[in-house]
Amino acid sequence: MADRLTQLQDAVNSLADQFCNAIGVLQQCAPPASFSNIQTAINKDQPANPTEEYAQLFAALIARTAKDVDVLIDSLPSEESTAALQAASLRQLEEENHDAAARLEEVVYRGDMLLEKIQNALADIAQSQLRTRNGALSQPSPAES
Repeated sequence: MADRLTQLQDAVNSLADQFCNAIGVLQQCAPPASFSNIQTAINKDQPANPTEEYAQLFAALIARTAKDVDVLIDSLPSEESTAALQAASLRQLEEENHDAAARLEEVVYRGDMLLEKIQNALADIAQSQLRTRNGALSQPSPAES
């Protein structure tokens, strides 16, 4: 994953590409200008250009990318963030990480204990089934007596 400045640069480059593409496509699809003294039959036979659709598409793309740029700018650290504040924030995060690790170890220990109990219960069930089967095989059936 790229850092925020790289993401911001990529978003700005994407925005510039979208502006250039929008201008190029809109120029390409623009209806020709009419001159009062020149009439051409070729231009009259051409279908209507989907200029409005392109304009809406590029407007949506540009707006979304501009919003992404704003979000990335807002996520950058402020000038008020000093080394002391960053160190305090890191200490707090380390404490939270240590607490979460301790909770995780406790949950894993309880899970292991529960797993052991379940395995013992399954072993008891298996032994009971084996004893039941062995007892049924060793007893003569009522038809044999």
